[in-house]
Amino acid sequence: MGPVLAGVLQLLALIGALALAYVPLGNYMAKVFSSEKHWRVEKWIYKGIGADPDTQMRWASYLRGVLAFSAAGVLFLYLLQRLQGSLPGSLGFSSIEPAQAFNTAASFVTNTNWQSYSGEQAMGHVVQTAGLAVQNFVSAAVGIAVAVALVRGFARSRTGELGNFWADLVRGTVRVLVPVAAIAALVLVACGALQNFSGIHEVGQFMGGSRQWNGGAVASQEAIKELGTNGGGYFNANSAHPFENPTPFTNLFEIFLILVIPLALTRTFGIMVGSVKQGYAILATMVTIWVGFVALMMWTEFAHHGPALQAAGGAMEGKEARFGVGGSALFAVSTTLTSTGAVDSFHSSFTGLGGGITMLGMMLGEIAPGGTGSGLYGMLIMAIIAVFIAGLMVGRTPEYLGKKIGACEMKLAACYILVTPALVLIFTSASMALRTPPNSMLNSGAHGFSEVLYAFTSASNNNGSAFAGLNANTDWFNTTTGLAMLLGRFVPMVFVLALAGSLAEQKPVPATAGTLRTEKPLFTGLLVGAILIITGLTYFPALALGPLAEGLA
Repeated sequence: MGPVLAGVLQLLALIGALALAYVPLGNYMAKVFSSEKHWRVEKWIYKGIGADPDTQMRWASYLRGVLAFSAAGVLFLYLLQRLQGSLPGSLGFSSIEPAQAFNTAASFVTNTNWQSYSGEQAMGHVVQTAGLAVQNFVSAAVGIAVAVALVRGFARSRTGELGNFWADLVRGTVRVLVPVAAIAALVLVACGALQNFSGIHEVGQFMGGSRQWNGGAVASQEAIKELGTNGGGYFNANSAHPFENPTPFTNLFEIFLILVIPLALTRTFGIMVGSVKQGYAILATMVTIWVGFVALMMWTEFAHHGPALQAAGGAMEGKEARFGVGGSALFAVSTTLTSTGAVDSFHSSFTGLGGGITMLGMMLGEIAPGGTGSGLYGMLIMAIIAVFIAGLMVGRTPEYLGKKIGACEMKLAACYILVTPALVLIFTSASMALRTPPNSMLNSGAHGFSEVLYAFTSASNNNGSAFAGLNANTDWFNTTTGLAMLLGRFVPMVFVLALAGSLAEQKPVPATAGTLRTEKPLFTGLLVGAILIITGLTYFPALALGPLAEGLA
C-alpha cells in the first residue's frame, strides 16, 4: 500500500468513526445541559463550593462565575508550581521560576497548554496530576459552558437568563468529560501508553551515556488532553513520544478524541434551538474547512520532488516513521483547526506552505471544528456576521434563528473577531522590533519570522502548539504569551456572553419569505467564504512575510 493511499484510508476511517459518534454524543450532551435533575455527586460538589445550581444567571453573573473560577485556577496552579520543590512526588524537581510558572498557569487554565518547558524534566507527579490534569478537565468544561450559554441565548426569548454557570461547569465535567476520558484512557493503556507513578530510572545506553525516564499517569492525561482539546504533553516530544502515542491506531484514535466533542456539539446546538438542520449547517461548514485543509496539507507534504523525498513517500523530516506523512498531516490539521495544540510531528519541519497551513488554521479563530465549546461559539459568531453580510446584500434587517441582528449584536460580534488578530499582530511586531526577543529565534529570515508569528498565533487563539526552533523560555516570551493566552481566552468570552444576554432578551421574529434560510447549503457556502475572506484580509501581510515567502522561495 502506498503512503498516499494509506493517508486517504486513515481519513475515511476517521470520518466514519466520527459519523457513528455524532448523533448519540450530540443527543446525550443536549440532555445533559437541558436536564433539571442533579446527580448525587453533583449535589456534593455544589454543597462544597457553596453554589445553588438552580439559580438562573444573567450574562453578567455568568461571566463573573467564569472569571472568578478561572482566576482561582490560575492562582492555585501558580502556587502549586512555585511550591513544587517542597511537595511529595516532585521527583526531585525544583520549584518553577515565577515567569514560567505564570505562563504555565495561564496556559492550562485558558485551555491553551502552551509549554515553554520539557514536561519530563520539570514537572513532578503532584503538579502533573493535581494541577495540569485537573485544569485539562475544567478548562474544557468552561468552554462548553460558555457555548451552551450562547445557545440558550438563541433558544430563549424575553428573558436575560442563560442558565447557571456552576451547574454547566459541573455537568460538563462529571457527565461528559470524565466518563469519556476514562474510557479513552483504558483504550490507550491497552494499546501501550504509559500509566504509573514510578520515579526516575535508567533505560540503557545512548550515545555513550545513560538515559533517564520518569513514569507518570500518562494515558489518563493524554486522554483528556485530546478530548478536551487541551494539548499539553507529559513529555517534551508530546504525541510523537511512544509513551503517549504508541501506534498508528492510537494516533488515529487521538485525532478522533480531538474532533468528536466539537463536532457533536453542533447537534447539541441544533436540538437545543429546535432545529437539527441548523446544527447540520454549522457541521457542514466545519467539515468543509477541515477536509479542505487536510487535502491541502497532504498535497504539500506528498508533492515534494527529489529522489530522497520520493523514496520516503513525502517530506519525512520531523515526522514519525510510525505515522508517516498521511498520519502526521491529518494530526497537524486537526490539532491546529481545534484549540488542541498536541503534535505528533515538528510543524517547523513541514514544508513552507505546510507550515503556513497550520498557522492559517489557527488564524481562522479555532472554529473548524474548534475547541470544546469555543469552536461552536466562535462559529456562531461568524454565522451572525455572514447573516449580516447577506442582509446588506438584499437591503433588509438580518435575522438568525428568529433573532434580529441589530447594531448591538454586530458591535459585539465585531469586537469578538478583532481581539485575537490584534493580539497576534501587536505582540509579533513588538517581538521583531525589540532588540532581545529575536535572539530566541533558531532561524533567520522568513522561517525565523514564522517561528515568532506561530508562537503568538498559537497563544492568542489558545491553541498551544509550537513551531519549534523558538526558545520561548525567556522572561519576554513567558510574559507576553501568558498575557496573550489570558486576553485571547477571556476577552472574547465577555462579548460572547453579552451577545447571548442580548439575544435572550429579544422577542422571536417569525420567518417570512424574505428570511435567509440558514439551514441550506447556500448559507454554508456563504459562511465558508466569509470566514476565509475575513481571515485572509486580516493576516495575509503577515503570512506573506513568513510561510508564503518561504514556500515560494
